Amino acid sequence: MGKVVEKIKVTNFKDPSKSIEIEAVIDTGATMSVLPMDVIQKLGLEKIDEVNVRYADNSVKRKEVYGWIILEIAGRKAVFDVLAENEGAQPLIGQIVLERLDLVIEPSTKKVIPNPRSPETPMIEIFMATSPNIGHTAALRSTQIR
Repeated sequence: MGKVVEKIKVTNFKDPSKSIEIEAVIDTGATMSVLPMDVIQKLGLEKIDEVNVRYADNSVKRKEVYGWIILEIAGRKAVFDVLAENEGAQPLIGQIVLERLDLVIEPSTKKVIPNPRSPETPMIEIFMATSPNIGHTAALRSTQIR
């Protein structure tokens, strides 16, 4: 499909006066989203965790996680945490954002668009859930959040 790049807006959840618009690579093979440390510092984000990250070359490194951001892309937005990379690194949007916002890549235009099956609002799919009160398993599909 080739490289997909989109303009995103990133805002500090705790301080909405700190916001930036940047271009980010959309990587369906990545799990989390990544921001370079210089952007994290401009936004004044706080370190909230550390995780092990496996890279494409199979190396593993310990990386810091920062939060919380409001990420806006393709007309949809939600709150996320992000992995920190070195200053000047390419911002990257991973699968968690795409799934949560119910976004897909349109192959012919290489653009991120709302899922055509739910163009008005993101659709969250829950395939299996256990009721804490009864202990029975229930199958749920296509729960729409408004």
